[in-house]
Amino acid sequence: MTGFPPPPDDLVKVYSDSGYWTDEVLGDVLMRWSAERPHDPALLIGGERITYLELADRARSCAAALANLAITKGDVVAVQLPNTPEYVVAYLAICLNGAVMQTIHMPYRASELEFLLGHARAKAFVCLSKSGEFSPAGTALSLSLPALEHVIALGEPISGTVDFGDLTEGATPAPPLPRSGSDPFLLLYTSGTTADPKGVPHCYRNFLCNSRLSAHELEIASGDVLLSLAPMTHLYGLFVFHIALMSGAAVSLLPAFAPPDFAKTIADHRVTKIFAAPAHLAATLKSGLLDTHDFSSVRFICLSGSTVPPALAQQVEEKLPHGRTIQLWGMSELQAGTFSRPGDARSVRHHTAGSASPGTELRVVDESGNELPAGTEGRLRVRGPSIFAGYLHNDAATAAAFNDEGWFETGDTAKLSGSGSLTITGRVKEIINRGGIKFSPVDIELIIDAMPQVERSAIIPYPDEVLGERACVCVVPAAGAEVSLADILATLEAAAVAKFKWPERLQVIDAMPLTPTQKIMRGRLADRLEGVAVS
Repeated sequence: MTGFPPPPDDLVKVYSDSGYWTDEVLGDVLMRWSAERPHDPALLIGGERITYLELADRARSCAAALANLAITKGDVVAVQLPNTPEYVVAYLAICLNGAVMQTIHMPYRASELEFLLGHARAKAFVCLSKSGEFSPAGTALSLSLPALEHVIALGEPISGTVDFGDLTEGATPAPPLPRSGSDPFLLLYTSGTTADPKGVPHCYRNFLCNSRLSAHELEIASGDVLLSLAPMTHLYGLFVFHIALMSGAAVSLLPAFAPPDFAKTIADHRVTKIFAAPAHLAATLKSGLLDTHDFSSVRFICLSGSTVPPALAQQVEEKLPHGRTIQLWGMSELQAGTFSRPGDARSVRHHTAGSASPGTELRVVDESGNELPAGTEGRLRVRGPSIFAGYLHNDAATAAAFNDEGWFETGDTAKLSGSGSLTITGRVKEIINRGGIKFSPVDIELIIDAMPQVERSAIIPYPDEVLGERACVCVVPAAGAEVSLADILATLEAAAVAKFKWPERLQVIDAMPLTPTQKIMRGRLADRLEGVAVS
């Protein structure tokens, strides 16, 4: 893969000498478990149980078939599939070939596909023949993508594609190619909540050290069954697979989230550790399924992807007979940056995103880059062995993201406690500047979200000739409810919120534009306000 920025030589020595970086690759881990524990479950989906040996055999056959398509070291293979065994097999097969997997989120359509496949110069695209009324395979064939040589379709045959179901038939696994921990293996893209997504390439040593050490801290073991409600096309879902593989644990697969399916899967698979977004658990609580299904196997539920209301964390924990709620903060650029440990105090687990993952350093600074004392809000910077080296084909963005000491500017605003627990307070780009007074809307949104008339809210700025910016609150009302700006302001007044933080306009919308982990895409909200009357 071209355009992959190398890390500075001094970091290579520091992280290699300290034992963080090794030459282990995903294929090595898979083959180790298939030899040591061949009959242990690797994947569970519905009533199907796939062992480590079966998974390794499928991945090796698929890798051989990809090699027959001239997919080799450094080639980019894009994958747009739900959380299914085929996704996992394709991912591992790509890695066994020394190629690089590019993730494509399931909701993406022609415009996003054209940009992402083109920007990555993907050589092959693995996707569904049909997803509802949309044909990812047919769409990819219709796009002008000079680098794309193969569209590999799962589902009904489509002329011009390679059928995924036939891909491995007759393919004889070849000896694995020499690989190194410094080899690129994964290409993620930022969510693009406020701007175009940026390519984030990773090599094995970065993510596998983060996964290996984080799995230990999260007390993941070979007998565990992990379930991610985040898609594996997203970093959060991939992290769950990575820590399971590093531990020899099993992964329970749920292709699409619905509260009844979620509850049934937990009971059927005896899931022990769950990774989800707050919106997933809010919907499950609302459905009452936590009261009617067996959650006794669950040891923790990890919440991430958007701000976690402490009340929600508490409510969920009260429904778990033997479990706790914890939190995690991560980014495409570094995987897991912080998380609360299962043994942490409730105040840490419910009110913060926990402390740094092993090897990760955190720093909160002011606008001039000066480190701030504990408890003071500022801009969050991180440094450590899991952080990527730079954006793909984007030297300007890379230069802006790192300082001379290797600290990465996350774009988040945050506070660090004296004991090192992190509280994310917002995004730098989401800060509203009202007449020179700046504030993050996150805390105000949590208050509005707690109103019975509100399903979800987001506060965004709109231009003002006098103050520069004012605040508009976009609201999705609860089913059958109506909400007014007067209701919202009365609620904020009762909560003693300073008046300069009050929204001055209300826009009622049908649904929030969301990322796969339920994060609000504020840039798209702002686009909706253009030319729309706001009351």
